[in-house]
Amino acid sequence: MPAKTNQTKNFITALPKNIFAGFVVSLIALPLGLGLALASEAPPISGIIAAIVGGVITAIIGGANITITGPGNGLVIVLLGAITTLGAGDMHQGYLYTLAAIVISGVLMILLGFIKMGRMADFFPASAIEGMLAAIGLGIFAKQFHIMIGHNNEHGSIISLLAQIPNGIFDLFQNFDLPAIVAAGIGFVSLLIMILYSKIRNEYFQLIPAPMWILILTVGLSYLLAALNIPYPLDDSYLINIPDNVMSNLAFPDFSKAFQFDFIEAVVAITLIASIESLLSIKAVDKLDPQSRRSNVNKDLKALGVATTLSGFLGGLNVVTVIARSSVNVNNGATNRSSNFFHALFLIVFVLLFQDQLRKIPLAALAAILVYTGYKLATPKTITKIAKIGREQIIIFFVTLLTTLFTNLITGIFAGIIVTFVIHAVINKDIAFFLSNLLKPNILLYKEKDEGNFYVSVKYFCTFVNFYKLKAKLDMVPEDQDVILDFSLCNFVDHTALEGLGNYTETFAKKGGNIEIIGLDKHITDSHHPFAIRKVLPFDKLMPIERYFTKRQKLLKSTAQNFKLSYAAQRNTRTGFLSNFVFFRNRDIPYTYNTLSNEDKGYRLCDVEFTEGTFIAREAVKTTVMHIVLDFDIPVFTLDKEGLLGFKYSLAGFKDIEIDNHPDFNKRFFLSGEDPEAILSLFSDDLILFLESHPYYHIESNGSSLLILKKERLLSVQEIKALLYFGQQFNALVQNHQNSYIFVKNT
Repeated sequence: MPAKTNQTKNFITALPKNIFAGFVVSLIALPLGLGLALASEAPPISGIIAAIVGGVITAIIGGANITITGPGNGLVIVLLGAITTLGAGDMHQGYLYTLAAIVISGVLMILLGFIKMGRMADFFPASAIEGMLAAIGLGIFAKQFHIMIGHNNEHGSIISLLAQIPNGIFDLFQNFDLPAIVAAGIGFVSLLIMILYSKIRNEYFQLIPAPMWILILTVGLSYLLAALNIPYPLDDSYLINIPDNVMSNLAFPDFSKAFQFDFIEAVVAITLIASIESLLSIKAVDKLDPQSRRSNVNKDLKALGVATTLSGFLGGLNVVTVIARSSVNVNNGATNRSSNFFHALFLIVFVLLFQDQLRKIPLAALAAILVYTGYKLATPKTITKIAKIGREQIIIFFVTLLTTLFTNLITGIFAGIIVTFVIHAVINKDIAFFLSNLLKPNILLYKEKDEGNFYVSVKYFCTFVNFYKLKAKLDMVPEDQDVILDFSLCNFVDHTALEGLGNYTETFAKKGGNIEIIGLDKHITDSHHPFAIRKVLPFDKLMPIERYFTKRQKLLKSTAQNFKLSYAAQRNTRTGFLSNFVFFRNRDIPYTYNTLSNEDKGYRLCDVEFTEGTFIAREAVKTTVMHIVLDFDIPVFTLDKEGLLGFKYSLAGFKDIEIDNHPDFNKRFFLSGEDPEAILSLFSDDLILFLESHPYYHIESNGSSLLILKKERLLSVQEIKALLYFGQQFNALVQNHQNSYIFVKNT
């Protein structure tokens, strides 16, 4: 009961913030809802219906926390194509058929939620999604630009509409048509408001969003002209058409084409794009949440499906999660789903009380808002951003973009998937590598007992086709914990997986946790970008690994500077200094790399790759070790956790050495060597106390040098810092003991 009481109290306390956030969002949702519906060739009110139904339903049964729902940019091209195709020239009838497709797509989204397909967006390459969004942006821009300059009857494909833009501007000045020129003037001024809004820093001006300023000014213009007895130059064909009685003029779906191929194609397209847009938006908004909560995407998918079905029955468009309105919601202090409900409530008030004012909104003004929206989706900066990631990403982007422009969204996104898979196969020169390992378990997750870290190891490959497996494991880890993510057994990691991991890293950091990626230092890449493809090449074809540092290598270089060490990333095949230790006996060591060293003090720390086993059982293992060259001889010994490697050392002729008066040490550690008396002399009380008060390390002496390592895996940077400190302190204690021994002996 106390928890419920606190929740209710917090909800009531946060209510004013959520009401205000809902009101601000409604000021944006009103013009966008009208504009997106018009861009889809649907009645303007259908966009408002989607926003109202979506806001109410998802606020009650949704799984997201601070998202806003309503009609989305991504569906404009799909809905426009469905209305045009299904209606065969009759746009109103096409709209009724499309409503039926919307209803069925909502049912499919509910089913997707029940079968837990909230991870569906992870199956699409990141650059292919960027290409799809750019195509959507160009589609919106192409159609709405003509309406913005007063040409309401331009039709055709996206390519043809883009090609007609210069002629449209030229015709505007050649044929002096007053209504068209006035509409174009309103359109250009509205576009300037959208462009310059963010540059105006006045706090009072910023209280009203740019789209609402456009409505206020354009509607205010009609009242000003009326007050001056000046005829309004725009007739009804240039203004929004809203029925006199919205409630009595609701449209209802027509299911008579339900079993025809073009109808089924429309349902699939609407469902696919609506689901992808929503899932991507939910993921993006979760990153903005000040409380760092994670949405229940499957629950939200079901809620969006229910809202979409109901919206379609009432004559509304699809309901999706929208990123732009959601970010405004967050920026205005929203804390829970009630802001979505209030945004819908304010829209109802606007529609019922301000119908006359809504009818005075010029189509050109709404088109300008959408032109700006389309440009933001297809901005040239996107190409620059993708080019920095890698050349292959540009190919994926343009294949998806161009295929979508010349065909449709479904064909475009699947073309992006296919070309991505082909590029991955070409880079690896082996398509069988992906096919043979696709269904194999490749993720290992466990909690390490000593430090409490969660260790995740990835094997074979990690790309858009199997990234969901890694996500499922990471979702099991509390976000306030530390995770070591090891790719040392993974031959290929693609951009989509690395970008997804970047999102996880940010989320964990917000909650006080940490994800450190290791094992990518010997993978090659062609880009400095942290999300660029990483690929392992055979040893005889290896390129210099120091060309593009990973984040771990950059941190290692910084660590070396802090510890006053030198750092060398490149591979070193001189590994003889390790071969005379028991740990590496009968193990082949081809090279070391990422070496931190201090030649004057005689110690180095490096990553080591070695192999064990033979023939088909041969396996490559990577670990991080510290090697210390001593100025004097000490007994040969091995020290490890009791029971861990005792059997191996017993086979080598070593027996566990018991130390008097230290039962706890004897219980926890396995100490062995050829000369027990000399070893007992070396292990002073100070040294034993030091070992008991630190985490376990495997320590070996070959008589003239020490080998210290922690685990048979690469260490994170934090673990490397701890190993450096431990090794230095252990060496100092051994040095002090030796000096004391020499002093006593001489005395």
